Amino acid sequence: SLRQSKTPPKLKSSLSAYQLSTDGTLYIVSTSDVFYVYTSGFFCYSVDMPYRSIPLATGEYYHVYNRGVAQQPVYLLKKDYQRFLLSLEFYLHKDYPFKLSNLLQLSDDVRGSVLSELVKKNNKFVEITAFCLMPNHFHLLLQQKTEGGISKFMKLITDSYTRYFNTRHDRVGPLFQGQFKAVHVSKNEQLVHLSRYIHLNPLVSFVVRDEKFLNYPWSSLGFYSKKEQGMVEPDIVLGQFRSARQYLKFVLDQKDYGRKLEQIKHLVLE
Repeated sequence: SLRQSKTPPKLKSSLSAYQLSTDGTLYIVSTSDVFYVYTSGFFCYSVDMPYRSIPLATGEYYHVYNRGVAQQPVYLLKKDYQRFLLSLEFYLHKDYPFKLSNLLQLSDDVRGSVLSELVKKNNKFVEITAFCLMPNHFHLLLQQKTEGGISKFMKLITDSYTRYFNTRHDRVGPLFQGQFKAVHVSKNEQLVHLSRYIHLNPLVSFVVRDEKFLNYPWSSLGFYSKKEQGMVEPDIVLGQFRSARQYLKFVLDQKDYGRKLEQIKHLVLE
């Protein structure tokens, strides 16, 4: 929502300003977290407006993540996790025929046919290489397949899931903490290690015990270890290992180190 004042609010970072009119009455000014418009003697500004100064490149890989507002949980029930995963699977495709809420009104057979048809068309916003859902945040490893694909995909899934979550849990307002974060993965080595980091999240954060880690249902590890078919495309990572078993060994080799880092992080934050 836009706010109005005679003077601009205190700025959090350096500005970049663009004069858009010859008489000097209209400006757009932006920082990393605030968007300003100056017109007719007033500054109108929107705090935390989605803004990305560097566009995401098609064909490149990104670590995409976000957490709940004020670090609050974004998944409270098993059904919440299931709904978020279904939104990933459905809005992955550019040719989705209607909203996810409409899909859920169909019978299981018809719903399966719709999803199968989308898979056959293979016209995607993004390709999912890995994911993990944690109680108050998520991690996605994505390759952008079309211009603006990641941003469009993330808007679809977060808007859809927020509407569902707010309705189900009788709340209002944003669910996630501002715009999603996206870190470019520039090297193949980074890609492989990032997949390990994502999959280790529930183990090093003590969300699951060792004996239940390989069966954690809210990550893509099953697509790697059991070679399950579905929305995840793990081949770019798995292709660098002799077998799925070797990849699992690669992941588990770092579990103790990851736990130590997690403990140190909590000590620093406290």
